[in-house]
Amino acid sequence: MTNKLVLENLKHRPIRTILVVFAIAIQVNLMLTLVGMSYGMLNDFQKRSRGVGADIIVRPPNTSVLSMSAPSMKEAMVGYLREQPHIKSALGTTVHAMEGFLNSATGIDLKQFQAFSGGFTYKQGGPWTKNNELIVDEYYATQRKLSAGSTIKLLNRDWIVSGVVETGKMSRIFMPLDILQDLTGNTGKYSQLYLRVDDPKNADAIVEQLKSLPALKEFPIYSMESFTSLISIDNAPGLRPFLNVIVGLSVVVGFLVVFLSLYTAVLERTREIGILKSLGATPMFIIVLLFRETIALSIVGSIVGVLLSYATQWLIATLVPASLQMQIVYEWWPISMLVAIFASLVGALYPGFKAAKQDAIEALAYE
Repeated sequence: MTNKLVLENLKHRPIRTILVVFAIAIQVNLMLTLVGMSYGMLNDFQKRSRGVGADIIVRPPNTSVLSMSAPSMKEAMVGYLREQPHIKSALGTTVHAMEGFLNSATGIDLKQFQAFSGGFTYKQGGPWTKNNELIVDEYYATQRKLSAGSTIKLLNRDWIVSGVVETGKMSRIFMPLDILQDLTGNTGKYSQLYLRVDDPKNADAIVEQLKSLPALKEFPIYSMESFTSLISIDNAPGLRPFLNVIVGLSVVVGFLVVFLSLYTAVLERTREIGILKSLGATPMFIIVLLFRETIALSIVGSIVGVLLSYATQWLIATLVPASLQMQIVYEWWPISMLVAIFASLVGALYPGFKAAKQDAIEALAYE
């Protein structure tokens, strides 16, 4: 009987019901989208780091896993590392931020890169043959509407796209190593070095061996397995507090939406509540009735919000795949739903108690 009354109340005010459901859905979708982008972009960075095919990565002093500094490792470092025991090959790259760190341009020597990692899988075109040519990955090409032969302006000069490659290796934009170094004033300097060893199972031991060398004491050196495991929400500066702020804002938004909606609904239903009380409804019955409506709205809104997250993921993948990556984080579904329900119930408290305290005679006389 109570459930039927709840359903009829929601059906009686379809516009209000739809607006509240949509507001809660936006709240849930906001949480899932921001969390999904955080995980998606970090996982994409992990994938591209692994795609190089290296066993060990060496970075400049005073850099962390997710931060870069100006190229500072000298060219001689590559030769020095190649001479160390168990090192099969070494590859130096220069990275220059273009449109945010995740869209940085990476300078590579194509022949060395081919020998080190197996090279690229070309979707269009092929390797560059001139100094004014570059390579982009398929995500960057989609976002910027580029194809083999297109012209793009970067670093205050025009470049011709020689090839579009499969994503998943190191970067989104690739330029000739010596050209990028000269253009950025870093001639002969590298941003990071990749190493391949004779036995990947011994990568951690070789890392310790390299760290013990006096010339490498100040350099952060990681096995690729350790490096990618450190690319996480907790190691990204400020990301965890940011997500906590978003959850907090979602609680506030959910509280305000439901509070305003139910407060107005209680005023509109004054006579209805009076009739229920005259028929013997207790204050607790009135509160439970409003709380059930709130939970029903929250559950429906949460489901709609989850579905909207798929639409958001599709939009991001279609419009800005190079700048943003979003994945569906299933473990956040119950979290976002519980946040939405909690915020909604908090918003329903005052209207519920206001309705429960209404005098039946005054309510029946209300116009």
